[in-house]
Amino acid sequence: MTFDKSYDVVVVGTGAAGFATALGAIDEGMSVLLLESTAKWGGNTAMSGGGMWLPANPLMARDGVSDSRAEALTYLDATVGDEGRATSRERKEAFVDGVADFVETAQKYGMEFVRAGEYADYYPERPGGKIGRALEHKPFDVRRIGDWWKSTQAPAALPVLTDDVWLLGRAWSTPSGFRRGAQLVFRAAGGLVRGAKLAGIGAGLTSSFLEAVVIKNKAELWLESPLEDLVVEDGRVVGVRVTREGRQVTIGARRGVMLAAGGFDHNREWRRKFHGINGSPSGAPGNLGKPIDIAMSHGATAELLDDAWWGASVAPTSASEPSFIVGERSFPYSMMVDAQGDRFANESESYVDLGHHMLEHDKAGPYWMIADRRHARRYLRNYLLDPRAKKAMQREGVYFKADTLEELARKIDVDPARLTTTVERFNGFARAGVDADFGRGNSAYDRYYSDPTVHPNPNLGPLERGPFTAVKVVIGDLGTKGGVLTDAEARALREDGTVLEGLYSAGNNSASVMGRTYPGPGSTIGPAVVFGLRAARHMARDN
Repeated sequence: MTFDKSYDVVVVGTGAAGFATALGAIDEGMSVLLLESTAKWGGNTAMSGGGMWLPANPLMARDGVSDSRAEALTYLDATVGDEGRATSRERKEAFVDGVADFVETAQKYGMEFVRAGEYADYYPERPGGKIGRALEHKPFDVRRIGDWWKSTQAPAALPVLTDDVWLLGRAWSTPSGFRRGAQLVFRAAGGLVRGAKLAGIGAGLTSSFLEAVVIKNKAELWLESPLEDLVVEDGRVVGVRVTREGRQVTIGARRGVMLAAGGFDHNREWRRKFHGINGSPSGAPGNLGKPIDIAMSHGATAELLDDAWWGASVAPTSASEPSFIVGERSFPYSMMVDAQGDRFANESESYVDLGHHMLEHDKAGPYWMIADRRHARRYLRNYLLDPRAKKAMQREGVYFKADTLEELARKIDVDPARLTTTVERFNGFARAGVDADFGRGNSAYDRYYSDPTVHPNPNLGPLERGPFTAVKVVIGDLGTKGGVLTDAEARALREDGTVLEGLYSAGNNSASVMGRTYPGPGSTIGPAVVFGLRAARHMARDN
């Protein structure tokens, strides 16, 4: 086969999984090309909170925080369980065992991580559960990547950390929230004084990856170069065909091809086929599932295509995309109801659990988040920060306001008596401090997004002071979690369990080791970076 160009490793996708693979290839002395199908690099990772759930990581050991391989695996067994081959014991062990290698390798190339020390696992009361397993990147000066910043998928450069968010949500209602807000302002101002443009969360993580891989180590990254097909010789993947600048280019991959191009969040046909809904995704618009489809056409098998990293989102409008909500639905003085005006779940539970409950309860919806005036005055509501979006929400039936619950119920087409009954029952729980229906506030995870000045339960506050508001909530997601089935080294597998030589997959392009749940903050990006690096290590020693 004659190739237009050849590299040791070809990586399809520029999110965390792709960059981690590229970093590993560089560390192994291999040449690498990254391909991005769209005009913007960074994928879902650049748009995300940027956290990585990495149990028993070196920063925990440095800080004297107790964790171990055994505890991490116990927790994964207690939360993920057995959901097929993607969640095998071997893959769970490979994930946990690859954590230290990723962290130490990334640090070797100048990436700087900090612990999200207050962020709990999503089921901290289960065996092996902990608080503070997630890592994130320090705010990064994006001026260090020059013009590459102009083509990032990241929405903005803000010096925020995931461990800021839980306090910023109550920046004007609690002293600790106000202090964190002030710290963020000073952090941003300090960066400007130094001539820096600081980006945290996913924007900071992907920018640091790009600096390490592309700027410092001269890996190539091609934008607007979608994968068209794999090149296979004698049963082994040896290259790719891509479209670049309007023509087909054939690229050789001497050591392997990594598919790390995300899931199929924005593929409406696949969403209807596998999920039964159109979907309201918050991920990168280029996630259409084509690399998964191509891999399957060459014999790779897939798992978990029917699942996603679910959650609740404020419904989109002509002026705004779906807005994934976490803290807003957990703070006091609010609750969620279905189309009949009934509560159906613990509003403070992990987003994937809430999403599953919404799917099981009523896929069609609508759902509503109801709040009294204290919720609006005390807590940050991200979906209302843009005045244009708020006007569109009011105009298009997504946001309503009324002086009484009865009037609000009529506006959202819910029986006023039924909604009033639901609120009265909820208010009784709030005053008693115990949610007898769904246990809101029982878990340390629930209380991460709460208000400690509210008693007796920091997640519960009665809805009794008008004006009241209602915002339409739909089933959203942070990406799909089904894709190519892989082994412990991220190698693509056929249905019979044999390896499709030369082909690897990681991130949302692969079936998640996390199965149908979400063990902790960063359970998407954590496995993505670990399996990306493991793949590169395997490519280096397998040839």
